[in-house]
Amino acid sequence: MLVDHHCHLDFPKLAEKRDEIISRARAAGVGIMVTISTRIAQRDTLLEIAQTDANIFCTIGTHPHNADEELDISSEEIIRLSDHPKIIGIGEAGLDYFYDNAPRDAQAEGFINHIAAARATGLPLIIHSRDADEDMANILEGEMAKGAFKFVLHCFTAGPDLARRALAIGGYISFSGVVTFKNAKELQEICKQVPGDRYLVETDAPFLAPIPMRGKTNEPAFVRYTAEFVAELRGIDLDTLAAETTRNFFALYNKAAVTKNDDMARVSDALRAPFTLEAGPVNSTPKKERAK
Repeated sequence: MLVDHHCHLDFPKLAEKRDEIISRARAAGVGIMVTISTRIAQRDTLLEIAQTDANIFCTIGTHPHNADEELDISSEEIIRLSDHPKIIGIGEAGLDYFYDNAPRDAQAEGFINHIAAARATGLPLIIHSRDADEDMANILEGEMAKGAFKFVLHCFTAGPDLARRALAIGGYISFSGVVTFKNAKELQEICKQVPGDRYLVETDAPFLAPIPMRGKTNEPAFVRYTAEFVAELRGIDLDTLAAETTRNFFALYNKAAVTKNDDMARVSDALRAPFTLEAGPVNSTPKKERAK
């Protein structure tokens, strides 16, 4: 079984045909999906999606692009709102210095609030980090010294120093379709070196579709392409990668309670079958929305 632990099933490109998208994911061998929060205000929407399927979960948090919109929400309130069996993580939160859609001090303040919530709840923190390697590493190390918390650097595109420092304090690193891109040589080298008990794969759908679907609207089924690429990169077969990343998922997201049903049985069979999938239309999402 594969897990897409980071997608956005509430975003319009996926919401329009959500049932079809979930069905295609299962046909690709994807048993579990986590739809990730970008605004705490969207909690009810994400819970509604998660409650439609036994093996879809969600998180709660504020994306750094939106940090200044929800600074009034304290860590205590995030803790309270996370108290639901379908909410299995905090975030995504972090720092994005590429777009700087929110002031950097607001991003940092919001990020530290989310760290406090992750520490208090024991839920993993899903981190977005772009062009902020040094500040990200410094905040993580400083906050970890105050008390342990679990975290994953999602859609990792940073340099080897952040990878090294994050792994040194117990973090996980997740690879999206970006790792399949021809110009991602440094990222591919990092991917080869991450320990087998500390890596994950994801889509970040509807963004960043992997080769051979690059330029299309991404969806959870496409994590199969990323998984196959990463398996080859690491010199292992797909079954081994699926076993490692699924085990890592449950180690990180230990609140996730998976239901064994007919869908899950079909997923196991699907992973052993050859995989081809026709992509959706070219992503016409406006540039600002794609800025995730």
